Amino acid sequence: MEAKESRPQGFPELKNDTFLRAAWGEETDYTPVWCMRQAGRYLPEFRETRAAQDFFSTCRSPEACCELTLQPLRRFPLDAAIIFSDILVVPQALGMEVTMVPGKGPSFPEPLREERDLERLQDPATVASELGYVFQAITLTRQRLAGRVPLIGFAGAPWTLMTYMVEGGGSSTMSQAKRWLYQRPQASHQLLRILTDALVPYLVGQVAAGAQALQLFESHAGHLGPQLFSKFALPYIRDVSKRVKAGLQEAGLAPVPMIIFAKDGHFALEELAQAGYEVVGLDWTVAPEKARRRLGSWC
Repeated sequence: MEAKESRPQGFPELKNDTFLRAAWGEETDYTPVWCMRQAGRYLPEFRETRAAQDFFSTCRSPEACCELTLQPLRRFPLDAAIIFSDILVVPQALGMEVTMVPGKGPSFPEPLREERDLERLQDPATVASELGYVFQAITLTRQRLAGRVPLIGFAGAPWTLMTYMVEGGGSSTMSQAKRWLYQRPQASHQLLRILTDALVPYLVGQVAAGAQALQLFESHAGHLGPQLFSKFALPYIRDVSKRVKAGLQEAGLAPVPMIIFAKDGHFALEELAQAGYEVVGLDWTVAPEKARRRLGSWC
């Protein structure tokens, strides 16, 4: 597919489209480089900026998010920027309290424990309006990038978001979330549908705000075996892609390349390659040449 670049009125012309052309499967002069944790603690200026306020207050500040997104580009010749935000702003927008505890990570004081707890969640149709600060950050950052490189937007996939909402934070086993899958399969699908319904307008809104590519993070794919992944994760990964693409078309927005990254999901590479995304991300456990051989002509 020929590289397309959505440039709503008022945004500077893109000067380096190497990343987008590679994402669309086109030939490029070199392999584009960017980092998923591009804005991070390895930079002293990041630590200084972050010290000024708590984590989610930073996420809600378009100016701070813009600054943190741009910092790595001042040091390194990267080929893309990824907006500074967090996947857990979606559960927040659904009405759940989330805090970032130093030394521990994200914490949900009142996680989902019973099926009736789903009633506490806000209407997923309202999520995009609750996350206007992310859209503002994307628009501001796109303007200040001045066309230097493309800007990537992102979100967490439904299963990954579900694990945090049920576990109440990070977990090495995901025992609570997996218990839901076995003991409450209908409620699990209900929650996953709620999250999908929230994610679709959120991702379309990111493109409307200026994002030129989208990445979906299935960070906890490795906690599921092939059967559970195929039943509780993959259908929603597919649905997000299909509905976002339809949503972009309905909104009159140019298509953007979509990336699926399923950490430790090496057992599902073939399925992910057919899930409607232009790019399949690989983690450190997968040799790229072996993945290419497995996927054959899709690559």
